[in-house]
Amino acid sequence: MSGDRTNRDRASGERANRDRAATAALAVFGATAVVHLTALLTGATLLAHATKPALMPLLAAHALLRGGPPLLAGALLLGCGGDTLLQVGGDSGGTAFLLGMGSFAAGHVCYLLLFARHGSPGGARTYRLAALYAAAWLTVVVLLWPGLDGELRAPVALYSLLLTAMALGATRARLWSGAGGALFLLSDTLLASGLAEWPQAPVPQFWVMLTYLAAQGLLAQGVLRCHAGPQRPGRETEEAGRSPAGPSAEGGSGQSRTAARASTTPKP
Repeated sequence: MSGDRTNRDRASGERANRDRAATAALAVFGATAVVHLTALLTGATLLAHATKPALMPLLAAHALLRGGPPLLAGALLLGCGGDTLLQVGGDSGGTAFLLGMGSFAAGHVCYLLLFARHGSPGGARTYRLAALYAAAWLTVVVLLWPGLDGELRAPVALYSLLLTAMALGATRARLWSGAGGALFLLSDTLLASGLAEWPQAPVPQFWVMLTYLAAQGLLAQGVLRCHAGPQRPGRETEEAGRSPAGPSAEGGSGQSRTAARASTTPKP
C-alpha cells in the first residue's frame, strides 16, 4: 500500500510539474505574440523578425507538455517553417514564398489527420458547412485570380482548397477548432489579397499575424481538448494504482464477514 501511494504521489508531482511548464510555455507564447504584434504596429522590423520564428515552437512546446499528440506539434512546427520562409523571401511570391506555402500545406494535412481522428462523425450540419466553405473558396479564388501573377494562380488555388478542407474538418471537432479554422482562412485571405494588389488596411501584416496567431492558438486548444477527452489526464494511472488494492481489500472484508457469520451461527 505504501509503495502504491508513493508511486501515485510521484506521478502526481510529475503531472503538476508538467502542468506548470505547459502554463509557462503558453505565457511566454502570449508575451512573445504581444511583443511581435507591437513591433509590427510600431515598425520595429528587427524585433518583429526576431520574434516571429519563436512563436510556433513555444505553442508546440505547450502542446507537448499538455500531453498533446505529436502530430499537433508537427503542424505547429510546420507553421514555423512557413513563417520563417515567408519572412526570408517576403510576401512577393518568390521561391521562398512557395516553399513557405508548402510548409503550411503540410501543416494543414496534419490538422486534417487530427480532426479525422478526434472529430465527430459528419452529418447534415457538416454537409451544409461544406457547401458554404466550397462557395467561399470558389468566390475568393475567382476574385483573386485576375490580380495574381501567372505562376502563383495554380499554387494559390490548390493551397486555398487544402486550407478550406482543413477549416471544414476543424468544425467536426471542438468549437475552438472551428473558430481557429475560420480565422486561418481569414488570415490567408488577407495575405493573398496583398499578392493580388488589393487595397490594404493600414499595417496589413499586423492583421495577418493577429488572425493567424489566434487561429493557431484556437486550433491547438481544440485539438488538446479533444485529445484529452472527458476524463482528466492521469486519472487512468491513479485508478490503475488503486486497482490492485481494491479487490484485495474487498476480498478481505468479505472473508471477515463470512467468519463473523460462521461464529454466530448456532451449532447443532
